[in-house]
Amino acid sequence: MKKISSGKVREIYEVDDDKLLLVVSDRISAFDYILPALIPNKGKVLNQLSRFWFDFVKDIIPNHVISTDIKDFPKEFQTQEFEGRSMLVKKLKMLPVECIVRGYITGSGWKSYKENGTVCGITLPENLQESEKLPMPIFTPSTKAEIGNHDENISFEQVCEMIGEELATKLRDKTIEVYSKCAEYAASRGVIIADTKFEFGLDENGELVLGDEVLTPDSSRFWPAKDYVVGTSQKSFDKQYMRDWIKSSGYDPETKAPIPDEVVTTTENKYIEAYELITGKKFE
Repeated sequence: MKKISSGKVREIYEVDDDKLLLVVSDRISAFDYILPALIPNKGKVLNQLSRFWFDFVKDIIPNHVISTDIKDFPKEFQTQEFEGRSMLVKKLKMLPVECIVRGYITGSGWKSYKENGTVCGITLPENLQESEKLPMPIFTPSTKAEIGNHDENISFEQVCEMIGEELATKLRDKTIEVYSKCAEYAASRGVIIADTKFEFGLDENGELVLGDEVLTPDSSRFWPAKDYVVGTSQKSFDKQYMRDWIKSSGYDPETKAPIPDEVVTTTENKYIEAYELITGKKFE
């Protein structure tokens, strides 16, 4: 199989002219660095949680999934190594936009709001507190950067210039619709989805299709609802724990120094807890 991409977490193989095989590794990245530790089971959690969400929102928008059953994969991938962490998908023409949606004010959005009361050119109400729920989810897109570079926030108007107003409007509306349905469901399971990012592509007929990953701990901020307190940063089920450890410990990702076992184990447990809470299934 021809490997066509090796990202921070995913390996992408070309199966034929129409299909790709996505393999989700146990790598973890933070602050645009791939860290030297592998997080056991992380790839399986991401893959299986994406599969759950793709199925959950298929009434809103079609997705690129063909199969997650290794019996349907090319024979080279029908081994235990790829079980549970791989997905056979339709090849799409991916759009050059990270479709970020925020339901709460946190992270870089909070930083921008404190500076000038806006996020990606959207003016928000005055006197919001950190981690506060926004009156309505907002679409705050960014560019897609190469590994090692930072994504750059852009305005909706810039998205229109890049791909045209009609497609940009559909992209924004579908992003918010998918997020809203999933956030409502997650809340019923005790999980707040503060924000997330989606990626979309066009199929052979020019139709908009949801691709990449959906609402995983790598692409989203998941907060335990029982611990939620407005006015401060939140506990989380996602890789924010790893980011926070890096900041508090003074660890320098550039050095590639070993990461303590207890940090790795805690991170693994947070990923698994998120999966089990959201799906209602025991992770296996």
